[in-house]
Amino acid sequence: MPPSRRRRSVTTVVAAAGALALAACSGETSGAGNGVTSPSMSTSSSATSSSPTSSGGSSTTPDTRRSTVASGLDVPWAVAFLPDGSALVTLRDQARLVHVRDGAAPVTLGTIPGVEPGGEGGLLGVAVSPDYASDRRVFLYYTAAEDNRVVRLTFDGTRASEPEAILTGIPKAGNHNGGRLAFGSDGFLYVTTGDAGESSRAQDRDDLGGKILRITQDGAAAPGNPFGNRVWTWGHRNVQGIAWAPDGRMFASEFGQNTWDELNLIEPGRNYGWPTVEGRAGRSGFTDPLAQWPTSDASPSGIAVADNAVWMTALRGESLWRIPLTANGTGDPQRLLEGELGRLRDAVLGPDGRLWVLTSNTFRGDPREGDDKLVAIPPGSMG
Repeated sequence: MPPSRRRRSVTTVVAAAGALALAACSGETSGAGNGVTSPSMSTSSSATSSSPTSSGGSSTTPDTRRSTVASGLDVPWAVAFLPDGSALVTLRDQARLVHVRDGAAPVTLGTIPGVEPGGEGGLLGVAVSPDYASDRRVFLYYTAAEDNRVVRLTFDGTRASEPEAILTGIPKAGNHNGGRLAFGSDGFLYVTTGDAGESSRAQDRDDLGGKILRITQDGAAAPGNPFGNRVWTWGHRNVQGIAWAPDGRMFASEFGQNTWDELNLIEPGRNYGWPTVEGRAGRSGFTDPLAQWPTSDASPSGIAVADNAVWMTALRGESLWRIPLTANGTGDPQRLLEGELGRLRDAVLGPDGRLWVLTSNTFRGDPREGDDKLVAIPPGSMG
């Protein structure tokens, strides 16, 4: 997105949101929300003529290579791994899913119907069910005409079902749409939402905006949630990264406004202060961040936990931050890859032991549009 845009009611489970719109691997292309209305998705090894390109080579576990897994991506936003080590990548503005495997040409799987990209909204988060081997479920977060929502589909590696909306009514705006999805070790789906430009939402526990939500795979409030609804934590401005340490600690990255970006330790029921406080305030009733950065150094998005550290991508800061984990908190953050890859949107620990990192250097209307990358980097090779 251009530099000027870098800062930036609950509905029950609903019926299927229409057939998955395809751009089949024959070379047909379509805009977001358009295309062939068919529920199937081909994952043949031949990519469309407009598909991203990939570097050669094969992966091993653990993998000590640094490689560009895919290039020519059009505003990629999130990565999630399938059990076979391949990955699904969302393209925010094209509303497309891409299937990526290191050493093979990426395949554009299809266009998700109903996505309406605009500003920071579009096709955002993706998560794969922890029981994927048996249920084949994939979950997506996207911006629709009236809201942000979470949908579920099944994907068996060859075909996908029609997407079914499981949670609607998440507030949308030109910015602060949240959008990260991830499964915790408890088997429940965690959903990050933004305040959608209305900061008061973050302090309203009955509003889905400015929260981290914890839901079942059907979209209901998960058992044990602190307030009996879908809310896990509140008082957030715009969370775009969540991850867990092996000991169960949950972390989240959060965009500040003009002063401090944050890395937070997430604990159920806690209020993280927005809009009353930004960064560390030491005020009763609010939880201070573990670490904070000037907004010029971060604008944090996706995070991963690996090698006893949190790895936090930075958009405006054009860096990958390594935050060491200690028994009682975090050590001094270390700035890595500064300016080397440009703006970074997501980092996910792959089954090959490498961090798979998405760049975010192009935006709608940029002459370089469609030239972002997915790079796999061994954590031990940095710093």
